[in-house]
Amino acid sequence: MKQSYVIGVDFGTDSARALLVDASNGEVIGSAVSNFKRWKEGLYCDPKRSQFRQHPLDYIESLEACVQGCLANVDDSVKENVVAISIDATGSTPVAIDENGQPLALSKRFSENPNAMFFLWKDHSSIKEVEEINKKAEDFDVNYLSYCGGAYSSEWFWSKLLHLVRTDQEVFQETYSWLEQSDWLPYLLTGQQDANLIQRNVCAAGHKALWAKELGGYPPVDFFNHLDPQLERIYHSIGKEVYTADEVVGTLSQEWADKFELNEEVLICVGAIDAHVGAIGAQIKPGYMCKVMGTSTCDMMVIEKEELQDRLVRGICGQVQGSIVPQYIGLEAGQSAFGDVYNWLKNLLLWPVRNNLKEDASMGSQAISDLHEKLEQSLLSDLSELAKQQPITEDSELALDWFNGRRTPNVNPTLTAALFNLDLATGPVSLFQALVEATCFGSRAIVEHVETQGVEIKGVIGIGGIAKKSDYVMQTLADVLQRPIKVHSSDETCAMGACMLAATAAGIYPTLSDAMDEMGSGFEKKYVPDPENKELYDKRYQKYLYFGTVINND
Repeated sequence: MKQSYVIGVDFGTDSARALLVDASNGEVIGSAVSNFKRWKEGLYCDPKRSQFRQHPLDYIESLEACVQGCLANVDDSVKENVVAISIDATGSTPVAIDENGQPLALSKRFSENPNAMFFLWKDHSSIKEVEEINKKAEDFDVNYLSYCGGAYSSEWFWSKLLHLVRTDQEVFQETYSWLEQSDWLPYLLTGQQDANLIQRNVCAAGHKALWAKELGGYPPVDFFNHLDPQLERIYHSIGKEVYTADEVVGTLSQEWADKFELNEEVLICVGAIDAHVGAIGAQIKPGYMCKVMGTSTCDMMVIEKEELQDRLVRGICGQVQGSIVPQYIGLEAGQSAFGDVYNWLKNLLLWPVRNNLKEDASMGSQAISDLHEKLEQSLLSDLSELAKQQPITEDSELALDWFNGRRTPNVNPTLTAALFNLDLATGPVSLFQALVEATCFGSRAIVEHVETQGVEIKGVIGIGGIAKKSDYVMQTLADVLQRPIKVHSSDETCAMGACMLAATAAGIYPTLSDAMDEMGSGFEKKYVPDPENKELYDKRYQKYLYFGTVINND
């Protein structure tokens, strides 16, 4: 068989990373990461208003840098045999585009307007709009929300567009269409200049934009006119066909081929949501929940249509045929905050260093700078080690994990976090334990929710930074779930999953499942639940559910 190579590019929240991989066995030949410069500086964001926007130039610059980086140390014979590129990206992260398919923020007129930029997945500025969507959807005989779990989310496609309509008519009037990041990036690489030619992926369309094959695709135009007549124009601009991520959208443009020093015959694949592609890289199988564990979690499951039959799983982020692995129905759930919860505590504890000692550091005090850097890097790991040594009791401090609302079960962005059982003896370690436990209880609520609706979860696959780095969190999660957790050995499961999709699209493998088997690297660690902790966590989990009901009237 001819030696072939593929490139997978993963666009996360903070950066883009690229892998160059031998398609025959999954061996990584080159890799590179590029941070989003403007995002790192905190530009265009207002956390108090839940506004998180990213400039398209961050994506363009990072795409060029990370792909060039992964190819930097290989010879021409490798570059000549790169056959396909696949890209995954965060979602729902949509943007307003013009008729050429370019984000409006790339124009001089809107270059500094956050509303002309990508609305990042974690942007919750459309809470009022999503309440309106959920309410008005009740006016139809057909439940158009049934395949997205029964309720729409402020994190998703249409609620963000409706927010744009209500807050910035100047941008909206120049908007030709509304497009996901995971659809724009492949389109960018092909160099096309016609928004009508954009191929939208079933992953984002199904889980974020109300597309359901069972209901004939997107809801009818009357549904969107009922929300706001101004949406009709955008509705008609969106192609009604959707595509799986193992299909091809085109080939590499001359401009990008020159930048990468590749040939123009390189295939460009349909995009997909990053977490779903991570599940592919982690070799997801039926019966397992794959948890991407980072700032938030995205929890993926796949199930045979024959097993699920005609059941609708309520309170999750959608069920879509082919959205993860084409042969299965893909199910998505998740938590709006996971690692973000721990970072909140870290930021709270480091406030004196970041603020009171800032002047000394700016004056050149190397000791202060070194201390700051050390604490930034080690505080959470130090708390983890101390937490292992401090037993938890039934009456220990307890927390609710809804720092950014709740994604699942039963989306509710208005829910808030809380801490209980504090006293004068409460210290940082106890707070950390309570927060870790709360995020694990949030995971348990999801597992129990989907299992009661006929989706078996016999084990968990962990991927992402937390899964790889925190023994304390992972063991707590195994104990709380009372299920084994396997941690995948790949450090870049999303980018590797994109490589598997690229290899399938290029015809190197007949099916994606074959690519997953041949290119996957297996698992490096397994956490087994301690049965002695079951009774304690069962009792504390019931308290978590009780306090959640009382405090948030949920």
